[in-house]
Formats: sequence, structure tokens, C-alpha cells
Amino acid sequence: MSSHLPSTAEIREMLVGLLDRDIEIAPAPPLLPGPRLPASVALYVDDSMRVSAVVVCDLEMSCYAGAALGLATPPTAEKSITRGILDETLRENLYEVLNIAASLFNAEGARHLRLYDLHPAGDPIPANILAHTLTLGLRQDLSVTIGGYGTGRVSIVLA
Repeated sequence: MSSHLPSTAEIREMLVGLLDRDIEIAPAPPLLPGPRLPASVALYVDDSMRVSAVVVCDLEMSCYAGAALGLATPPTAEKSITRGILDETLRENLYEVLNIAASLFNAEGARHLRLYDLHPAGDPIPANILAHTLTLGLRQDLSVTIGGYGTGRVSIVLA
């Protein structure tokens, strides 16, 4: 049984339903986090606790999604972007967004996945986790604009 790579339409529909905002999605280059590009990395595991997917959100996407879910003002997100780290409230809200995003992987006939862990933007990402983000192959690399907030990037990678 394999994992399901969600379509752009599925991703957009989930974000619109969750954030109640206009969402625009376009293809983007792969998101490769590092010291100059802080990013949040979410790990999704199957029932045997094997990492089967990762979702990588750049700092902007992390802040805008967290702020939009919590109905925080855009300046709240901008403040965290300027500081280069998610504040605690945005971290908690981003975790909720990414927890709900697990539903994107759970298509009929696909392996059941759940959110296992989140390494928020601004925190160090362990090398073994970073390696999952660099996988080529089954992935979606997108630019996402959240109405009223701004644009960030997200990569969804099947491990």
C-alpha cells in the first residue's frame, strides 16, 4: 500500500475550508530549508510509525497559516517573519493546520498517516529529518497566497 500525494485542488480546498480565506496556489521551486531559509517541517507517520511524508512550510507560510487560523492580524505574522521565528501562539496554530492536513494523505486505498511531530521554523532541524525534505520524486512544491495575509511556500514530500 502506498501513500497518497494530494493534488493542488485538494490542498486548496482544505485550506479554504479551514482558514475561510481566498487561497491561490501555483507551482514553485522545491523548498529546501537551511540556515538561510528557515522552515517548519511536519513529519507524518503510518501505523507502523514509519515516516511516510513530510510537509515543509517556509517561515512566511508558517506565520501566515498560523495567524489566519487564529484570526490574528497580518502584522502579528509579519512580526514573527521579521524576527525569523514563530511565536508560541503561531506554533500552536500551525500545528493544528498541519494536523488537519493529515486528512489530505488519507485517501481510499492509501496508507493511513497522522501527524507525528512538528519542527517549527526558527528551531534547528535534525539532519535525519532534513534529509526527508530533500527527497526528489513524489512531491508537490507550491506557492500559496492566503488572502489578507501574504504568500509563502510549501512542499509536500512522500518519503
